[in-house]
Amino acid sequence: RDESGQPFKRFDPLAPWLEAGGKKLLFGMNAGMYHGDFSAVGLFVAGGKQLVPLNTDPGDGNFFLKPNGVFALTEHGACVVETSEYPRLRSRVILATQSGPLLVHRGKLHPAFNAKSESRLFRNGVGVPSPDVALFAISEAPVNFHEFATFFRDTLHCPNALFLDGTISSLYAPELKRSDFRMDLGPIIGVTD
Repeated sequence: RDESGQPFKRFDPLAPWLEAGGKKLLFGMNAGMYHGDFSAVGLFVAGGKQLVPLNTDPGDGNFFLKPNGVFALTEHGACVVETSEYPRLRSRVILATQSGPLLVHRGKLHPAFNAKSESRLFRNGVGVPSPDVALFAISEAPVNFHEFATFFRDTLHCPNALFLDGTISSLYAPELKRSDFRMDLGPIIGVTD
């Protein structure tokens, strides 16, 4: 959100807003599911400040497909943890977003995933192979959850990975000449110079 509290919703207003503050957007991706007012459905921490609390409610849809989880950047590095593990993090959290389902947890694919599933969508997510590295991925074609999770585990070697969203999956990457717009976005994660 900008200084007046308005959600950016897209990369095209975010990049110039950052530039006006002396920063250049190098990478951006939608960072989880959101409500009609574009606020995060689950935990959202930015700049070390919790803006939305952890959501442990039951419900329908991908976010609530347990186990779900949290991507966090702490003083000691990046991690993806199962939602119930988040309160036990001992390092100060600088940035966090909650989403679901977990794609990979401790090297195992989510138990609900089916290799033959015909539910195929564009998908994006984040995996953490080590505390020093966070890998964000977006599919170029529709994939099912099993395929996407297997990519994180077997190709990117991430023992823990989190699904961020499906149909709205969007990437900002000037080096790739990408500034996607499929739908308005809620939470956005970005890297600036």
